[in-house]
Amino acid sequence: LRIRSCYSLPENAQKLVADVKEKLEKDESSLPVGKYGRDDEEMILWFLKDRRFSVEEAITKLTKAIRWRREFRVADLTEESVQMAAETGKAYLHDFLDVHGRPVMIVEASKHIPGEIEAHEDEKLCVFLIEKALRKLPPGKHEIVVLIDLRGFKTQNADLKFTTFVFEAFYCYYPRRLGEVLFVDAPFIFKPFWSLIKPLTGSYASLAKFCSSKEMAENYFTTETVPQSFR
Repeated sequence: LRIRSCYSLPENAQKLVADVKEKLEKDESSLPVGKYGRDDEEMILWFLKDRRFSVEEAITKLTKAIRWRREFRVADLTEESVQMAAETGKAYLHDFLDVHGRPVMIVEASKHIPGEIEAHEDEKLCVFLIEKALRKLPPGKHEIVVLIDLRGFKTQNADLKFTTFVFEAFYCYYPRRLGEVLFVDAPFIFKPFWSLIKPLTGSYASLAKFCSSKEMAENYFTTETVPQSFR
């Protein structure tokens, strides 16, 4: 296990990782091994950091995440398997990083119509894009940005269940991976919806930032990298 210098880790971090591995092997031997499995030391370290190096808390959260990855079949997600939702254009990964070197997931809220396709198809696309974004992380970077384009948003686009799924996914299965959520050009009609979902997001509410298209373009991108739909 190589511990990156950018982490502020206790001196016994290596031992804590070993403790988690040992306990998982003993108590959760049915969990898969390998990348994103119970013996993935980098993943174990990440969850230990998220749980402030509490072995028991890390094991609980990590076990849940590994089981979810298996049940959701995250490893089987492909461009083809998420094609139905992707073709709507409602969400995609931006070709460029933001000025802070973070991958950017773009959501065009006006293109999301709850019930138009099965909810699980939207969930699959969401997870696929998170995984794809994480693979684009430059060395030394650990977070991604979600940019939600709210131009044209109407009440018919509001989806409390799916929004809850997204925030739960980041909290439970991708902890500390969400850097910011940019709500761009939010219309007045979005405010009641935000008042409903904000309490459900917990500490992630502090990552939300409301901004105009101009502010987003100037503060997060260069003239060459600003998303095409905002040019």
